[in-house]
Formats: sequence, structure tokens, C-alpha cells
Amino acid sequence: MSKTSDQHRVRIVTAASLFDGHDAAINIMRRIMQSKGVEIIHLGHNRSVKDIVETAIEEDVQGIAITSYQGGHVEFFKYMKDLLDDNGCGHIKIFGGGGGTILPEEIEELQEYGITRIYSPDDGRKMGLEGMIEDVIKQCDIPLNGKADYPTPLQLGEVKDVRVIARRITNAENGITKDLTSVADEQKSIPVLGITGTGGAGKSSVTDEIVRRFLNNFSDKTIAVISVDPSKKKTGGALLGDRIRMNAINHPRAYMRSLATRDDNTALSSAVQDAIDICRAADFDFIILESAGVGQSDASILEFCNVSMYVMTPEYGAASQLEKINMLDYADVVCINKFDKAGALDALADVRKQYKRNHLLFAAKNEELPIIGTMASKFNDEGVNQLFALLLKKIEEKTGKKFGEIHFEVTAKVSQAVIPPARARYLSEISDNNRNYDQLVKDQSAIASKLYQLTGAKEALKGKADEALLKILDEQIAFYNDQLTPVSRKLIQNWPNKLAEYQKDNYEYTVREKIISQPMTTTSLSGTRVPKVVLPKYKDWGDILKWQAEENVAGHFPFTAGVFPLKREGEDPTRMFAGEGGPERTNKRFHYVSMGQPAKRLSTAFDSVTLYGEDPDHRPDIYGKVGNSGVSIATVDDAKKLYSGFDLCDPKTSVSMTINGPAPMLLAFFMNAAIDQQCEKWLEENKKWNLAAEAFKKKFPDGKLPVYNNTLFPGQLPEGNNGLGLKLLGLSGDEVLPADVYAQCKQAALQQVRGTVQADILKEDQAQNTCIFSTEFALKLMGDVQQYFIEQKVRNFYSVSISGYHIAEAGANPITQLAFTLANGFTYVEYYLSRGMHIDDFAPNLSFFFSNGMDPEYSVIGRVARRIWAKSMKYKYKANKRSQMLKYHIQTSGRSLHAQEIDFNDIRTTLQALYAIYDNCNSLHTNAYDEAITTPTEESVRRAMAIQLIINRELGSAKSENFIQGSFAVEELTDLVEEAVLTEFDRISERGGVLGAMERMYQRNKIQEESLYYEHLKHTGEYPIVGVNTFLNNQGSPTIIPGEVIRSTEEEKEQQINNLKAFWKRNEDRSQDALKKLKTVAINNGNLFAELMETVKYCSLGQITHALYEVGGQYRRSM
Repeated sequence: MSKTSDQHRVRIVTAASLFDGHDAAINIMRRIMQSKGVEIIHLGHNRSVKDIVETAIEEDVQGIAITSYQGGHVEFFKYMKDLLDDNGCGHIKIFGGGGGTILPEEIEELQEYGITRIYSPDDGRKMGLEGMIEDVIKQCDIPLNGKADYPTPLQLGEVKDVRVIARRITNAENGITKDLTSVADEQKSIPVLGITGTGGAGKSSVTDEIVRRFLNNFSDKTIAVISVDPSKKKTGGALLGDRIRMNAINHPRAYMRSLATRDDNTALSSAVQDAIDICRAADFDFIILESAGVGQSDASILEFCNVSMYVMTPEYGAASQLEKINMLDYADVVCINKFDKAGALDALADVRKQYKRNHLLFAAKNEELPIIGTMASKFNDEGVNQLFALLLKKIEEKTGKKFGEIHFEVTAKVSQAVIPPARARYLSEISDNNRNYDQLVKDQSAIASKLYQLTGAKEALKGKADEALLKILDEQIAFYNDQLTPVSRKLIQNWPNKLAEYQKDNYEYTVREKIISQPMTTTSLSGTRVPKVVLPKYKDWGDILKWQAEENVAGHFPFTAGVFPLKREGEDPTRMFAGEGGPERTNKRFHYVSMGQPAKRLSTAFDSVTLYGEDPDHRPDIYGKVGNSGVSIATVDDAKKLYSGFDLCDPKTSVSMTINGPAPMLLAFFMNAAIDQQCEKWLEENKKWNLAAEAFKKKFPDGKLPVYNNTLFPGQLPEGNNGLGLKLLGLSGDEVLPADVYAQCKQAALQQVRGTVQADILKEDQAQNTCIFSTEFALKLMGDVQQYFIEQKVRNFYSVSISGYHIAEAGANPITQLAFTLANGFTYVEYYLSRGMHIDDFAPNLSFFFSNGMDPEYSVIGRVARRIWAKSMKYKYKANKRSQMLKYHIQTSGRSLHAQEIDFNDIRTTLQALYAIYDNCNSLHTNAYDEAITTPTEESVRRAMAIQLIINRELGSAKSENFIQGSFAVEELTDLVEEAVLTEFDRISERGGVLGAMERMYQRNKIQEESLYYEHLKHTGEYPIVGVNTFLNNQGSPTIIPGEVIRSTEEEKEQQINNLKAFWKRNEDRSQDALKKLKTVAINNGNLFAELMETVKYCSLGQITHALYEVGGQYRRSM
């Protein structure tokens, strides 16, 4: 089908469920729906049931389509159905999908409950993406009842009955005007603000900021927003995309309706006047009409509004273009948005001149003109404040309507220009730098080869040729010798010494003033002495020079083979990954997987409630996700339980936390847990437990202390847990110890603790989205963490894990993953430098995290990353050796875990682990084979760990630590991928660097295109996947149903909520003051992480998140 029926245009709300950032799939689906004639109201990721239901009712749609990958789906979908039914809107159909995470029995249960259809992976295989979407459209292609009669009251907390308003607008759109309520004379005076402007000028963001200020300032007033987007002439479909950009409209006193033009070449729908009249009849105090993006000549909005505003950007072309813009003749207010763009001040001057010409105001002062520069994407922008005040003034002048006095809250001072304008070309500079280095190596190698040949010729001719010839040879040798750089000369001269060094029985090197000696060979069962590092047998000086300049041994620039000379003995790069239920259950899993391992490398997966900075709650769409697909952590006490029994300051313990939006808060939880462990040790060593007893008695006079309680094994500590970290549960060390002793414990912990927190906010915006704060504020938080690390000398903990894993999981190919990840890394470098940090103070605190896969490029992903980083750091940023060393963690691909023939997943994981180990990764996580369908079981996690242990401990070739060096194929692939990455850097640079490209949604679009390409090839069979689309078993390889399903229990959820309430209660006398102090630090541009280290002692995660929203702003979604 191409177009939906004209009698009842199909309108569908699309979104990803609450606390779910996997929005690439639903974004692709909504595009296909639009192409088939559907009007789509797309909400994007992380949408609560109330948000979705409210939108569906206000927009009067026939269907809701949701992706849900993060667990809690049964509660989520049932709650949605209940809310629709309770509000008399049970006719709205619900569709969903979540890959293999929604089990067949859960699908059956949900469909019996009234959910129209939940699609499974097998449905996808049979029907294909388009088939599933056509099924959704067919079931939604129904007429809506033309009546606006609802016998039961609305229960969404809205001030107006939005159901009636929505249906009346639908009737008007459909030409049914018999029930239009006449507008009383006094209602006709309700002001209408018309907002128009070019497409992409930021009209939706400006509108949202005006709505937010209106609702904040006038607590008794209501507002309606009517937003128009164009219909596609070819299909009739429309992307009604303004809601996704708006945070303020989810409010009891706000109503929003999106209209499609349903005609081509118009900026407004024919139903606009009816919609305005309906909103006036409903007695809204203020109405905003936002048009579709318009051309220069369009001024149609003027017929429908009292006050008009034209929104433009500084990027309109030559000043003469301003003469063609009709709205500059008529607009009451002109808003130049995106005022941070280059040329903004010139644009302001040009627009002022044109406005004066148009209005013959040649003597007017510039500041008197109604032209304002704004940055609507910036939270609480001063320009938007001025704009809002001016609009109210214009409304009063033209309509006599005065809403009241206004004030603007004080918020955090955050620089909008994250990267200074002078540094905008940083990625192209890096590309040029690296290419220049490669050209220099090529030129120097050619000179060295000539020298080798001439020296050889001289040796051969000694005693055989006349002096004149030998003199010519000497002159040529001297000539070429002078052309060699001192570094090249040194590398050639030292080559024999290097060969000798690697032929010794032991190799000695220094790490942080400590000499490490390791054997250089291993002995096989056959008695063969296998060298750990094998150097090339080159003789030509050019080959020797080129190999050292582009490859070299591990531990030496450019670190292509690895950053450390040899792997640490007795420590495999294995990471133990866990996250399920409450902190006690995950703690038990950590002790299980690390039992008997010399090093404890704990990787933590958090539940989606925690990932979005919220607290556990009984509300169904939150409750279902507590402790599912990760561990629930809401307080510092939870963090203490989670890592209890592990000495967080032991050099063999390392903790990784996969969290982004609320990363600073979780990091503060972790750091406080480590500090309080040190306090426990001091109390033990000094036999001062009486201090703790007194503190407990003071804080808990009723004797009800918080406890470690695994509801599945009540009263037990898991095997291996010695109780470290639990003895001060409920207290902070500074409530127990003298101030000077606590300060010593704190300093010792901060300087010894090892690990990483992901905290990479850029890739979240580009890929799988768990952004919660405005981008600028999130980056400030990251910078504050790094600044704190520098000041406190935190050298062993990475302040950010710059992640490509989530970029790959969202669908990017390996080259795009690597290019985007490194580009993000260099963006952090530029941002930290702009804050005045020194490169060598922060670069060693940066780490990287890549996904592996089956593609050939994955065999060299680490080699290329290390090489590009090292060349840039050394020659572009003049950084020291430690800063040049790129350390990365790698995880086998989640995309190559398939829900069919899941046993085959271990084969793929094994091959990817081999890639990673041969490539000298710094740490490795191997996925469990059953992760495609459930949270991993103990058995599957053990198998996953065994994969890399077997490679490291049993596979003979892995005893060599540079096994792939010297391969012609590997070297060629390295060069090809390196150049492809540098080319992508140039593309990003052309779009204004990483942040400029993000604004254009370049990264998101590229990732989604690559995802769709992969899915298409998988579906057609052109990309063979064994057990999925080829080599199927005799049942057709259906989706596997897990034998054991890991879900959090009711007891765990209730315990987490009860523990949270108890934490609130015992800290109620200090929490509000702590939050107020935190907000004050933000307002004064202080170091927020330093303050968070104190705040977390008394406040929960959700309390802190919401306090920071007030001063830093919430993330604004995009497509």
C-alpha cells in the first residue's frame, strides 16, 4: 500500500520505552511507516507510559508502536493498556517488539491482556521489516468515532479534558464541523503567537523554551501549542517531529497538537483556524501556532495570529537574501537562533539594517529593534529570556493581555562553545598531522634504503675500485646521511641493540619507577623455546626504519603492537561482567566469577532505572525495570554492598562501571565506598571500633541498622566475601573518624583505586541514548571529574571510557565505530585543553572501549586506534609517552549474538576473542552465548570466561605476544583502515567537528543507514549467518526459549524501595541542604564532582538527578 485512506488518515505514536535508549530500530521503523502514508508523532527514546498515553490522546491517534529492549516490558505494556482504558481510550491499539528479550509466553500473556501485537524475531524473519510495518498500518487503518463523548473523567491530571479537544480537532481535520463549539467574544481575545521560519532554524526548541518560561512564571495559566509539519506529496505520510524536541509540554497545564499540512507547498494545515477556535473555546490562556519550515516568500501565518515571530539562523547566505524574506516586513519579533554559530554578530547587524530599511526606521537605535539573538539549545539561555520578555510586551501592546510579572531562575554557568571556534578544524589538523608523519616515514625510509645500498656498494668495492669512485660513494653517503633526521639515524643505529635486547632470557622495563623483569620465552610440551616477541629479519635500513616508525615492538612509539612491552604475568585480560537484581545478588555473582582468579576485574551492568539517574519506585513502568538487565543502585550504601568483600584499593582489583548520564553520581558512590573501606581498615588496624559503635548509636538510636541481605540467600555472605565494606554500612567515614584521619584515608583511596567509569556522553547522543542532562552541562560534569582527578592525583582510575561499543551495537560498521570513537576522544582532549588542563595531566586518564565483530577490520581495530592516537598525541599535542599510550577494553559483539541456534554464538565469540587477544587488547569481556535471549546465567558466564582463559592459557600461538605482526595481510589492512578513519575525520571536520556533525545528526543518520544495510543483507541472505539465514536445522532454527530466565524478584524490588525510603528518612535533616549546596556550586561554576563526593553521603541518585535538572537542564531529544 502506498497511501493510507483519505477518510481516516492513520496517525501513530512511535517511541522507545522508559529508560530505553535503543532508539535506532524505532527510528528506522517510523521512517518506513511515513513512506507508507502514515502521520507519525515520534517521541524518541526513554518515554514513560504517561508520556506516551498523554501524547496518543492529545494527538488522537489510532496506534502506538514501541520498542522495549531493557526488561520490565510486561509491566510497561500492561500499564499502558490500563491507562488507555482508564481514560476511555481503549480503542488506541498498542504494538511492540524487543527482539529476543520478550519471551513467547510473555508475548502470549500481553496479547491476551489486550496488547494488539508484540512482534518476535521469528515474526521478523517470516514477515520482514516492511511486512511487520504493513501489518501495523493495516490494523490501525480504522475510522475514529466522530463523537467527542467520554462518559468517564480524564485521569491524567490534566487541567482540561484533552480528549474532547483532540477529537474536535480531528473532526475539523476530517471536514466534520458540526460539533465545533462557537467561540465567545471574550475568548476571541485569547492571544495567538505565530512562530514561523526556515526549516532547521530551531523553531521547536524556541517554542519549547517559551512554553517552559510561560508555565514557570504563570502558575495559574494554561497554554496550547498547535504545531504544523508538511505532508509528503508522494506518499501522504508526515513526520510530526516537534514533540520530540520539547520537554516542557508534558505538563498538566499544557496541550499540544501536531497537524500535517495534508497538502503540498503549504506551511499550514487547512484545519489551523478550526484548531485555534477549538483551543480558544476550551479557554486556554495562550495559544502558540508553529508553522512548518517555510521559504523566503511565505507569510501565511499572519492570517491566524495576533503576534508573529520569525525564527532564522545566521546561515542565510549573502546579506541580499534578507531583502527577499517577506516575514521581515511583518514579524513583530525576529529571533536569530543558533547564535553560537560563526558570523552570528554579522548576521545580527545585517538583519537590523534590513529591518530598518523595511520599516523605514533609519533613526532607530539597534537595541530598540525587536531582533534578538538566541541559543535555544542552551539551558536557560539569556537570549531566550530577553525574547520571552519582548514577546510578552508585544502581546500586551497588540492585544491588551497582560499575564503578570516575570522572573528567571538562576542556573548553572556553562560555556556554550565547548570547542573554541579557533579549534573547530581539530580533526582535519590531526589527519594532516598523521599523513605528514606517514609521508616523512616514507621519505626517510627511501633515504635509508639508498644509504644501505650505497654503504653496501662501498663495502663490496673496497680494495677493488679506484679512489675516485669510492670518493663519489662517500659523498653520496654523506649527502643522504645529512637528509636523515636525528630520530631516523638513532633508530637505525640502535637496531642491533634492540635485536640483542629481545634475544635475552629476560626483558627488563620500568613502570612508574618500578623495574619489571619478565622471561622472554615459553617452552612447549615438545621442548620448543617459543619467543614471546619476534622481531623482523630485515637487513635493509629503509625496511628497518619503516617498521620501527609504523609498527615497532609493543611498549614503543607508535604502539601499533601494544602499549606495554609484555603482558603482565599471572593476570589475564579477563573482565568479570555482572549486573542483576539488587546489589547483594550481583555481589554474589562477582565473587562467583572471580573465585580463584589472581586479578579481580569487575565490570558492572546497571539496570535502566539507574542508567537514567532515577530511583526505584512502585510506578509500574519503573517497578518492572528495577534490577532487570542490570543491578539496581540508588544510594552509596548500595555501592558498598555491591563491591563488598573486594579490596577496592588492591592493585589487583579493577572496577568498570558501564554508565553514562549519571556517571558522576555513580562514580561518587564508588569513590566513597572505596574511602570507607580504607576507614574500616584503619579502625581494624588501630582497634578503634568503639568510634564506629558510638556513631551508629548516634545515627540509629532505634538500633535498626541497614544490612546486607540477599533475598535469595537471607543472612548469608557469598563465598569469598570477607565483609570488607559492610562494617560502616549506613555511615560515612567522616561521621566516625577524626577529620585528619578521614582525610588520610580519603587521599590513600583516591590515589590507589583502579578502574574506569564510562561517562562518554558524546557517543550516547550519537548511538544508544542514555543522555539525561543538556549536552553542555553533561560535558561540564565530565570536565569537573577530570579536574578533580588532577587535583587529587587520581592516576589509576580512568575518568572516561570513550566507547565505540554502543556505536557498533546501534549498527555502525567497524570503520565508522573506530572513526567516531577516536573523534569523540579527540573532542574531549580539545574540551579539556580549552578548560586550561595540561595534556599530560589528563590524557593518561582517558581509556577506550570497542566492540569486536566478525568483519576483517576488527582484526586490526586496536592496532589502528593505538597508532592514530600515538601519532596525534606526540606530534600534534606534544604529549609525553604515557599520554601517547591508548589503552582499550574490548567486548565481543552483541550484534553477533543471535536468538537462533544460540550455541553457535560461542563460536563467534571465540573467534572475536582471538582477534582481541592477538591484537593485544588491555582487557576483554566475552559475551555469554545466551545474552541474545536473557540475562546471562552462571553457567553461560562461566563458559564465556572459559573462552578467553583457554586462548590465553592453552593456545600455543597466543603465547607469542606479537603473533600477527609481520603478516602482509594485517599490515595492509592496518594501512587501509587507518586511512579510512582519517578520511572520516575529514568528513566530520567539514561538518563543524564532532559537535557540529551531531547538530546535523550526521553520526546518528550514518549509524542508522549502516544498521539498515546490515539488516537488509541479513534478511535477503546475501550476508550469510549460520543458523540464522543459512545452515538451518530441520525445524528451521527458530528462536530459542531460555531454560533459565534471570529476572529480579518481587522481594528484591521491594527491598530496594524500602532501603531507599530508609536512606531518605535517616538523612532527611541533611539531604535538602546538601542538594541546595550542590545547586549553588553549579550556579557559581564550581567543581560539581568535588561537591558530589559530599552530596552522595546524604542524597539518593534520583534526588541528585532532579536537583541538577533544575540548574543544568534536561537533555533535548532529536531524531
